[in-house]
Amino acid sequence: MDIQNHIKGKTVLITGGTGFLGRHLVKEFLKYNPQSIRVFSRDEVKHHHVQEQFMDDPRLRYLLGDIRDYKRLLRAMNGVDLVIHAAALKRIDMMEYNVEECINTNVNGVLNVVHACLERDVPKAIFVSTDKACSPINTYGASKFIGERIFTESNYSKGTKKTVFTAVRYGNVLESTGSVIPFFESKIKSNDPIPLTDARMTRFIISPQQAVELILDAIKYGIGGEVFVPKLPAFKIVDLIQILKGKHNANTGVKVIGIRPGEKIHELMINESEVPRTFSFRNRYVITSSIQQYQQNLLKPLYQQEGRLLTHQDMNEYGSYSEVRPQQEIKELFEEFQLL
Repeated sequence: MDIQNHIKGKTVLITGGTGFLGRHLVKEFLKYNPQSIRVFSRDEVKHHHVQEQFMDDPRLRYLLGDIRDYKRLLRAMNGVDLVIHAAALKRIDMMEYNVEECINTNVNGVLNVVHACLERDVPKAIFVSTDKACSPINTYGASKFIGERIFTESNYSKGTKKTVFTAVRYGNVLESTGSVIPFFESKIKSNDPIPLTDARMTRFIISPQQAVELILDAIKYGIGGEVFVPKLPAFKIVDLIQILKGKHNANTGVKVIGIRPGEKIHELMINESEVPRTFSFRNRYVITSSIQQYQQNLLKPLYQQEGRLLTHQDMNEYGSYSEVRPQQEIKELFEEFQLL
């Protein structure tokens, strides 16, 4: 089914809709002529910026609210056809010192979203997860792991309710708020040492458009309980530093500062226990539920018809360390994505 059929004439709610991903989703969804897009966020200043960006498009509704507030979510979801749940507390270092606040938003907030979807009979809901949820080692990752599990497994405890819950999982979008490229460039321009946590560090490359397209695929192909993961190239942080220094013809030094609280050396998207229930499908991986035998829907989804179930002979896990590309190729990719 074409994505247009999922969005045209529909009412969409995006939690965290004024954030980096939310704004890109709004821009994309408007192409398919929805009835309305409800932009849900607690930040009134960002609401104002989004209003300016989209020139008061009459299809947009700006809803102030917090996902911690169940009554507000219930009201926001009246008549909604599709929910994209992108709201979260995301700063890894801050979450290490504010665990309770992290739980209140990233766990209890997800429960509120799920319960509100069920109460309002929303047909489909997509949870925006993170690579940090895969074999988590920090508070943020653990909270997103629980949120991801709440979302996907709600398909099997919803009774006669119709909501389809699915998820997407990916790493940091390089242009997003707090992205490493503008941060490194600011150090180069001021001739300050570039802080490097660890010379071994690798990261996946994903553009905003790729993140949006992953969500569109989850909307199109998800039948409930899956986690959609993109197939991506990766780079070494030290290679990125060299590329940026070359761009600015700079001699800026590098200062190794050590791993920050909760930080990983590599991004991990699929762990060893998930591989045997993961399908390779076009330019995606689709992780199916560990309790999928309880799935009521007996129709075989497209990712199972066209895809291939992985084994440990294919891979033990899917991490950025195994997808690293040569420095020149990375430079060309960054230029293609207009990141340089």
